[in-house]
Amino acid sequence: MGALTFTLRGAVPERLDLSPLTPEALAGKSVAEIEAITVGTTRLAPTVGDLFTVSGDDAATIRFEGGSERFDRIGRALKSGSIHVEGDVGARLGEAMAGGEITVSGSAHGPYAAAALAGGRITIEGDAGDCVGAALPAAMAGMTGGIVLIGGTSGAATGDRMRRGTIAVLGGTGSEAGARMIGGTILTKSFGANAGLMMKRGTLIATSGKAPSATFVDSGHYDLAFLGLLGRWLVDELPRAADLLPSRVRRFRGDMAMLGKGELMLGG
Repeated sequence: MGALTFTLRGAVPERLDLSPLTPEALAGKSVAEIEAITVGTTRLAPTVGDLFTVSGDDAATIRFEGGSERFDRIGRALKSGSIHVEGDVGARLGEAMAGGEITVSGSAHGPYAAAALAGGRITIEGDAGDCVGAALPAAMAGMTGGIVLIGGTSGAATGDRMRRGTIAVLGGTGSEAGARMIGGTILTKSFGANAGLMMKRGTLIATSGKAPSATFVDSGHYDLAFLGLLGRWLVDELPRAADLLPSRVRRFRGDMAMLGKGELMLGG
């Protein structure tokens, strides 16, 4: 048995909805049945067979050989198994994912990667767009669990309304990371402007950076035991992100315009 592999044949003519291509949905299907699945988003309605060469038979492990910023909604509602994309992806990667693993060798160009994530792990080796782990439009909360690792940078509103889980961005984030945050942890090299805007709870950690807005209270410098515990967890679960954790931090409490039980920690 080999991984179920979708090899891109050429240029992608339109945005694709690849949410039907998950291990759960494809289990037990023949190659002919898979090739007949519609993945287009226009009246042209291209199918899998129109765009990909399909090989392999192990639906628990899915591979996309070749990517595109038009590959939307990969791994939506994934519960188990793994999906690997050799290339770039588009919007809503891993939306509402509950388990399993998604890895992307390139970048996630669209917004809402890991939106509504509840479990599992997403790794993006390149950059990610806006609203990583954030709440979808009209939703009350963003990601509620799981782990997200971004090898490059992320866009604005990373972790907006995030409730639980961990996001690690090895580069820096855009503006308003952790905005309206309810819980969870975001680690990064540096935050953009207005980090933690209107956050209620949760933890933001950066290796360096400027003091946050005036609605955060400077609590001074600390050697926190919590950081040691988090460091050991990172070594086990996210070793590539362990260097993001400072040994000594300047801690700010906020956002005092809201509940004020969140914290932003800066190294250096």
